[in-house]
Amino acid sequence: MVFVVGCGDFEKGYFDAEGPVRYNIEEIEEATNNFDESKKIGEGGYAKVFFGILRGQEVAVKMMRSNKSKEFYAELKVLCKVHHINVVELLGYASGDDHVFLVYEYVRNGSLSDHLHDPLLRGYQPLSWSARTQIAVDAAKGIEYIHDHTKTRYVHRDIKSTNILLDDCLRAKVADFGLAKLVERSNDDELIATRLVGTPGYLPPESVKELQVTSKTDVFAFGVLLGELITGKRALVRDNKEPGRLKSLITTLAEVFEAEEPQMALEEIIDLNLRSGYPLEEIYKMAEIAQWCLSEEAMNRPEMRDIVGPLAQIVTASVEWEASMGGDSQVFSGIFNGR
Repeated sequence: MVFVVGCGDFEKGYFDAEGPVRYNIEEIEEATNNFDESKKIGEGGYAKVFFGILRGQEVAVKMMRSNKSKEFYAELKVLCKVHHINVVELLGYASGDDHVFLVYEYVRNGSLSDHLHDPLLRGYQPLSWSARTQIAVDAAKGIEYIHDHTKTRYVHRDIKSTNILLDDCLRAKVADFGLAKLVERSNDDELIATRLVGTPGYLPPESVKELQVTSKTDVFAFGVLLGELITGKRALVRDNKEPGRLKSLITTLAEVFEAEEPQMALEEIIDLNLRSGYPLEEIYKMAEIAQWCLSEEAMNRPEMRDIVGPLAQIVTASVEWEASMGGDSQVFSGIFNGR
């Protein structure tokens, strides 16, 4: 059966007049060399992503089975209406007998996860502290945009380091809107989900216990993301004391602020790949923002707009600190470029 986006869908307002291009399946197959495994650049729970060259442009093609049309529509409807430098750009879509396809701009440097977790094994140099701070601001701006600056308000619901992509200059773009949901712009914008979705290690208590979804769901996950930038660790890791159990970054960060000397406790968990090349005061400020985002009660968490400014101040202070240290290449191994 061919999955078709018909004229009626346009009439319902799913897509803007200047919406994404509809490609034919032959173009998609040619661009990806018929979905050759050597072209595969990613794979998730419901999709595979292939690199291709389509109409002379480098692209990433997300391939989903037709029975995943719900995720296809979610992503297509959101990204038709979202245009921001820190959100991955949707170029077009296509449909075939068994699959549907979304075509994106190709973001060359892979995911933030690739750069934080065993980067050398993946062919990347460790990120400098200043690069990490800029990535944090970029990601925050992308999330803030879908929360506050679009005509309709969206919750991403799957913010995590694998869904933050990095371009040639290591600037971040939020990706993968397959779980995104529209919420109302009101003081009571709560959505009750029909099932638990998202990624373990990033989910707030209200989503796990009561399936509640609000913009604060993304804020909580962003707090975990900041923890990853600070520690280089995954959201869930094996507990050294109990190898059979997983320990979350949420717990690790909470222990820092429960310690008698929080700054000393923080120093013990900072990513070793930074090689002491960081201003501890700025890392501590970022950890405080992370902990604010990770407040157990959703009402106690900030909005994304509340933390973009403080994060930008951390970027400025960190770049100034790096400049004062002379930018030692042994210490500042990550590339940092302004834009």
